[in-house]
Amino acid sequence: MAALSPIHRHVVLTVSLVSALTFTLGTANAGTATPKPNESELRAELAQLNRKVDKLIEAYAAKRESLRKARKAEEAAKADLRRAEEAYAEAGRLVDSIAQVRYQSGSLDLPSLLFAPSMGGAAVVEQLTAQQSAHLEGFARARDLRKQAADRAALLTEQIGQETKVVETQRKDAEKVIRYIENKLDQLVPTGTGRRTDGSWAPQLPGGDDNITDRTRIMREAVGRAFKLPHEVGCYRAENDGGEHPLGRACDFMMSTGGTVPSAENVRLGDELAAWALKNKERLGVKYVIWRQRINTGSGWRAMSDRGSVTANHFDHVHISMY
Repeated sequence: MAALSPIHRHVVLTVSLVSALTFTLGTANAGTATPKPNESELRAELAQLNRKVDKLIEAYAAKRESLRKARKAEEAAKADLRRAEEAYAEAGRLVDSIAQVRYQSGSLDLPSLLFAPSMGGAAVVEQLTAQQSAHLEGFARARDLRKQAADRAALLTEQIGQETKVVETQRKDAEKVIRYIENKLDQLVPTGTGRRTDGSWAPQLPGGDDNITDRTRIMREAVGRAFKLPHEVGCYRAENDGGEHPLGRACDFMMSTGGTVPSAENVRLGDELAAWALKNKERLGVKYVIWRQRINTGSGWRAMSDRGSVTANHFDHVHISMY
């Protein structure tokens, strides 16, 4: 089974996760030990979960697109509101200037009607329209447009707030289901043979047609199930270079061929493979990992000296050595 992509690790899903988890998790009866599922059962369960995850991701993406459109509409509504407020202010200034002219000319009916506190807005508009319909209609229209734009902007702002909460809930739900899947994947990793009760690993002789130890063979097969490898895997070689290859205790997982630098995609795959081997170090019996001119025995990456080529510096393959 291929490893989860970075998108499946970090991407997030919908609220319907609850039903997905209910189906898979269940609740053990009090005092009853839950039997450990075998590998075929785990793989069937993971296949179901992956299908559910795909559907949840699709729904999540649609919700994010809806949120994007809502934000764009909110920006447009706020721009409309700014324009409406400017038009309203301009119409108000125009009506005010007319009132000033009327007042200065001795005609008091316009300003008294416009600013009389006892009259409703509709009555003011009706009276003033009879004298100056064009300007007052523009004023009323600007006022109404401003209110409509303000209402629309407020509604969209509220909608975005609600959509944001839903997306955040989906993100958290996704993290739960991804962690659950990763835990299930961990259960698929076998335990290396030959481990003593004190945690150390008993020496093993290489054997079989591939001339590697049983522990190394278990690791190689586990990698093949967890990752879709792009190139061949090399383990035993007779050349004694001071490493574990001639002892049947190491494998090289090629990310490119011909001594070339791997593609960006295969570099990411190598990163994932190296991280996986270190994560399962104690379970499998991994001694150390070398990748991209760095070595990690389980306590962090350390730089290695330059050996002069892409292959010698482990830029084209992940090296895993076993106890």
